Order: sequence, then C-alpha cells, then structure tokens
Amino acid sequence: MTQFWHRRICEATMFVSGFLILLYFLAYFYGPGTVGVGLLISSNSVILSGVAFILSVISYLWAPKKFMVSTSLAIYTLLAATTANLIASSTGLSSPFVALWILIGIFAGIFGLYGLVPMFIASSAYLFLEATSENIGQNTVIITVVAGYLPLMASFIIWHSKKNRQDSKDRAYNDLASELSQVASKSEVVINAIADGVIAVDTQGIIQLINPAAQSIIGWGKQDAMSLNYKSVLKLSDTSGKELVTANDPIQEVLSTNQDVRKNNLSLETNSGKKLLISIVVSPVGHAGAGAIIVFRDITKEKAEEREMSEFISTASHEMRTPVASIEGYLGLVLNPAVVQIDVKTRDFVTKAHESAQHLGRLFQDLLDVSRAEDGRLSNNPKVVDVIQFTHTIVEGLRTQAEAKKLSLIFKPQP
Repeated sequence: MTQFWHRRICEATMFVSGFLILLYFLAYFYGPGTVGVGLLISSNSVILSGVAFILSVISYLWAPKKFMVSTSLAIYTLLAATTANLIASSTGLSSPFVALWILIGIFAGIFGLYGLVPMFIASSAYLFLEATSENIGQNTVIITVVAGYLPLMASFIIWHSKKNRQDSKDRAYNDLASELSQVASKSEVVINAIADGVIAVDTQGIIQLINPAAQSIIGWGKQDAMSLNYKSVLKLSDTSGKELVTANDPIQEVLSTNQDVRKNNLSLETNSGKKLLISIVVSPVGHAGAGAIIVFRDITKEKAEEREMSEFISTASHEMRTPVASIEGYLGLVLNPAVVQIDVKTRDFVTKAHESAQHLGRLFQDLLDVSRAEDGRLSNNPKVVDVIQFTHTIVEGLRTQAEAKKLSLIFKPQP
C-alpha cells in the first residue's frame, strides 16, 4: 500500500460518505420524494457513513506510515459495510447501490486476501440467506455473480498483475541499488588507495570528499575538513608567496569555465605551517559550476632534485668551457701565419679541429642556456638563421668521420 493509493481511498470514501449523508438530510428535511425510494438512506447507513467520513478525513490529513495499511483497510471496510447496509435496507439487488458495491469490489484486490476474502464471504452470505429464505431465483444468482464475484475476479487479476510488476520493479531497483553500492565501495577503495591527494568540492566550494593522502599532505583530519570551504584547508599561494585571488585560483577558474586546469608552480601551506610545492589538477564535475575534483601531490622533493641537477649542469658546463676555450685559443694561434708556419694539409686538419672546439664550446653554452631556461632565467630572443650555412657547417664537421669510413658525403644546397 503506497501513500498514493491510501489518499485515493480516503478521497473516494469522503466523496461517497458525504454524498450519502447529503441524501439522508435531503429526505429528512424535504421529504422522501425529493430523492426517490431507491435512494433513501437508513439511520444505520448514515451513522456508518459519518464514521467513515470522519475517519477518512483524519487519515487523509494525518496517518503514520506504519498504520497506513491498517487505516486504509478500516476505511475500506466501513465503506463496504455502509454499501451492504444500503442494499439490504432498500430494494435489495434492484437497488442502485449495487453499482457502488461493484465498484468497491474492483478495488478489493489492493489489500490482497484481506480485501478479497471478506468481500467474497459477504457475497456468499447474501446468496446463502436468499437460498434459505426460498426467495432465490435465476435473476438473484445472476446478479449476485455479476455484482459480487466477477468484480472480485477482475480485482484479483488487475491488482495481482500490478503487484507482480511492482515486485519486478522493486527487484530491479534493489539490484540497481546493490550494484551502485558495490561501485561506490570500489570507487571509495580506489580513491583511498591513491597516493595523490583528492578533494571534491560542490558549487559553493564546500568540501564533500577528502581522501587519506590529502589528509596526510595538508595535515587536516576528515571530520575537521568536511563541510568547510576549500580555502580554509587548501591555503594556496603563487611562486612569490602571495595568496591566490579569484583571477589566478585554479579551483575558481574550473567552477567558472568548466575546463580542466593544471598547474605546477603553486605553494601549499599545511596545517602545521609547512610550505610545500605542489602539482595540482582541477577537473569539473557535471555542468558548469556543479563542482570540481582537485588532485594534488607534493613535488617539493622533485623540484629540489631538479634544482640540484640544474646546478650541476651549470657548474659542469662552466668548468668544461675553460679547457675548451683554452684548446680553441691555442688552435687559433696555430692557424695564425704570424705565429706558426704549417703546410696546407696540416692547416686543414687544424682548421677542422678549431671549428670542432668552437662547436663544443657552443654545446656547453647551449647546456647553460637550457639550465637557465628551466630556472626561468633565460629570455627568449628568436632570430633568423641561414639554414643552408647552418647545415653546411654540420656537414663539414662530419666529413672527416665519413672519409674515415670511406663514405661519400655530398652537400648540394638548392639555389
């Protein structure tokens, strides 16, 4: 029994009872002729109607869920008893209230056997009483079957099939709920097992989920962080140490634009006051402004290792440039006719060695430039390069190796 059908039964009882009470008072004040002999209401019937009306009104306005079925059955029983009394106290099976009995019988199946069995017994009792009084005839049997038994059969078919469909829906719902529960459990296990911090916020930025890794990184417990605004827990700042504003806050940006945001240059202040460098990825959930998932990790150690590597490369490049510059200088002196006199073949070899030394010096300079670029100390100043001349320099540097391997190295630039 659902609240929908409980209310419909109460409404139907209020309407029928109210109509019967109205008929009674019309005949009482204006005479029986105003309603007709077939619609005269007895005193017992109007008392039952009054009780049914009051109970249905009370139950409609206030009925605890645990008493809903019993209350509905009581109201239905009163309505059926009222109708039976009307039929018995009026013209019997020729009474117009037989139609009301048929309608009530169709809804008996909504209560299952509690509604079908009493209605069946009532119809059978009436048929038995007619048989014992020797007033039974063919018409009486036919009307009793049509008005008493056929509505019950129809009611059983209608409500039994409806109950089966409802049971099928309930099973499907329970299966779906069980499957969703399993998926939710698996998702929770996965989220809790992730080494990165995961925080979910709603459209107002209120924290709805925080995994153990996030709790460990920021130093906030789950019970303390839940239902707080993320800004109270994730105290983010830029590289200069300034607190983020709406314009450069990645979480606010995602809530506004519904687009993923990734940043590797933010600092996080933990609950203990420790500063951490973090990599953060913020992804939207659903439509714009519906919420966001924040995934972050501590990259302080990685950044420290990168700085150490950059410093090593910078120091090594500086140290190696000194002997390379020395080699380049001495080879330049050898190529100077005013200093040394050498034959043509030797000059060619020394020239190539001098160019290789210069190339090696440029490589070390490139390493320094890469190190500065990673640290943000190198400005970008693009310039036009003659590709033919640049390629020719590379080819000439490889020509000695090609000749040693007896390979023909041909450089033929297009005009």
